[in-house]
Amino acid sequence: MNWQEVCDNKALQDLPFKIELNKWGQIVMSPVKVKHSFFQGRIQSLLESLLSTGTVMPELAIQTTDGVKVADVVWVSDRRLDVIEEETAASIAPEICVEVKSASNTLEEMLVKKELYLGAGAVEVWLCGKSGVMSFYNQQGQLDASLLVPDFPNLIQRKT
Repeated sequence: MNWQEVCDNKALQDLPFKIELNKWGQIVMSPVKVKHSFFQGRIQSLLESLLSTGTVMPELAIQTTDGVKVADVVWVSDRRLDVIEEETAASIAPEICVEVKSASNTLEEMLVKKELYLGAGAVEVWLCGKSGVMSFYNQQGQLDASLLVPDFPNLIQRKT
């Protein structure tokens, strides 16, 4: 199965799961819980408030060497958006790809996705742990903070 077939399949629409494909075209589904959605929404909102250019989007399909993966939140420059906007799955990863850890995935799985996004052209990959602690990475390894958005917090919390 390819990504276009997944998108066109009526039986797979409106599922309460995030759907991805592995390199063999097999569907991988992950259920989403409230806490995951909370972190995803806060990260998106923070990015939108800290960046004045580009576009922030939730759940973007990205073609990787291990099939189509769906980043929880991304920031893409206007230039890259011009390239990927009409694609079914992004042929090049947005500059920032964010993964939020869910109960159904492991840190190892998140680190594999980090490498897949970097391999697909991401400049930075951010991981949000189950308690909201953020980790930032680029091709050189782990960063103390994002180089692209230096004011982004290291901990995602409720608005106060």
